[in-house]
Amino acid sequence: MAEVEYLTVADALERVLATVSVLDVESVALSEARHRITAEEVVARDSLPPFDNSSMDGYAVRAQDIEWASAENMVTLRVVGDIAAGSYPPFTVAQGCAARIMTGAPIPAGADAVVPVENTDEQWRNRERPLPDTIRINRAVGSGGYIRRVGSDVTAGAVVINSGQVIRPQEIGMMASLGVARIAVVRRPRVGILATGDELVAVEEALTPGKIRNSNSYAQAAQVADAGGIPVMLGNAGDTEASVRDRLQTGLEAGVDLFVSSAGVSVGAYDVVKAVLESEGTVGFWRVRMRPGKPLAFGRYGGIPFLGLPGNPVSAMLSFERFARPAILKMGGHTCLERPRVTVTVREALQSDGRESYIRAIITRRDSGYEAVTTGGQDSHMITSLVKANGLVIIPAEVRQVAAGEQLEAMMIDWPSIVF
Repeated sequence: MAEVEYLTVADALERVLATVSVLDVESVALSEARHRITAEEVVARDSLPPFDNSSMDGYAVRAQDIEWASAENMVTLRVVGDIAAGSYPPFTVAQGCAARIMTGAPIPAGADAVVPVENTDEQWRNRERPLPDTIRINRAVGSGGYIRRVGSDVTAGAVVINSGQVIRPQEIGMMASLGVARIAVVRRPRVGILATGDELVAVEEALTPGKIRNSNSYAQAAQVADAGGIPVMLGNAGDTEASVRDRLQTGLEAGVDLFVSSAGVSVGAYDVVKAVLESEGTVGFWRVRMRPGKPLAFGRYGGIPFLGLPGNPVSAMLSFERFARPAILKMGGHTCLERPRVTVTVREALQSDGRESYIRAIITRRDSGYEAVTTGGQDSHMITSLVKANGLVIIPAEVRQVAAGEQLEAMMIDWPSIVF
């Protein structure tokens, strides 16, 4: 029998994270790179913008030609051409001339400023917008006005995205602008999801006496996906060692990087997961000073990290939140492993048994700060109160009574720092 250790939440998390490592690298298409972690620097091979271009619809001019222009002293220029975005002007803007130009179009030779069309007498709201022979300008614009200079955003050869960086939509846009079609990223963890117990039936089955539906597998699979992992459903193992071994072997053959199981790690006579894991000799059984969610197993099976969660649905989900989610994020290359936290004022008295307690609550922002109201019963089987919650109020270990009006820290489960 493996020795049961009593650990704080922080100690248990530290041990879990010390056991898992960042996974290897793969190349993915840019369209598949969102929220992955870069495994290489992205170096600009082009400057952005790649050429001087107009930031406005208007007229490219020589600034010295219009330096005295005003509403009372409008300057007339001869129009020598029309420049659309995507074209390249073959002409030069000489003294006393102008060229109509669209936003993003290249600045023609000779011009050093752009006058917005609103500061001209062109009927620019006219659908046809024929090119005029001359244009009158009512405003002076200095040299460089309304011109986006080559390289003003990015200079060719510059590092624009560091290795180890989360790829957000803005990084996707940057790489697309630079012609990066594929990017090296940390591989997404494949997580084997296993539920155990003879009492479990498939979600589509009707309930019969003594049976419950296998909700944990679906909940944990969703949590894996939310953390950026790939859930690998291993089904339900019955209360026999052979059944548990069979399901775990399926996971090994599927190439999982982490096992997450629910139930079978407590002290019940049918908690056969213990026996299977003990046969491997690399698994410790912990009683974590956490409520809900006390029993926890962690180690390796077949060389793969294994995390055994409690069976009650809320205990399983919150244990996953505190231990499996950070592990999956770390394996995927992330360095930000914690949910956002805020200080809240509790609006009702709270009780704990001395373990670090996670109270399901609705967190609301008021003018005076954040406040928390519990969502109902806090028993570990009551998933309704977790459905209603957007945060978890944390009662520290050894604290048994919290009066209404006191302040505590809350973990925001609906303010994810990462959304997949």
